Amino acid sequence: MTEHTVPAEDQAARNTEIVLTAMRELFVEKDLTALERYWAEPYVQHSPQMPDGLDTLRAAVPGLQGFSWEPRRTAAQGDLVFTHSLVTGWAPGPVVIVDIFRLENGRIVEHWDVVQELTLPESSANGNPMV
Repeated sequence: MTEHTVPAEDQAARNTEIVLTAMRELFVEKDLTALERYWAEPYVQHSPQMPDGLDTLRAAVPGLQGFSWEPRRTAAQGDLVFTHSLVTGWAPGPVVIVDIFRLENGRIVEHWDVVQELTLPESSANGNPMV
């Protein structure tokens, strides 16, 4: 390993911290300047309801009412960070979201998500919680 090579586990931990901080500052604290600190253009969006670019986030965040984001699990591999979260205020009811972020040079440049309405354990076929 050369002196400029970062071990994969260190990079994964750094990327995870960047994503958690970025999401908290932007969506929970509604600090739009977080976009300049933690995201970069071109921002590629794979969520089917949102176009590419940061302008959509810039426009959506101030209008979020009663928003909460509770990450329950994270995982990282290479330049990808995965969060498994309980979210309110994004959809009409609580949702469980798996977000996948790709980072380049410490900035979020790509995003995918899978969104499911929250089903309580007592209403599920298996009795297990979703998050």
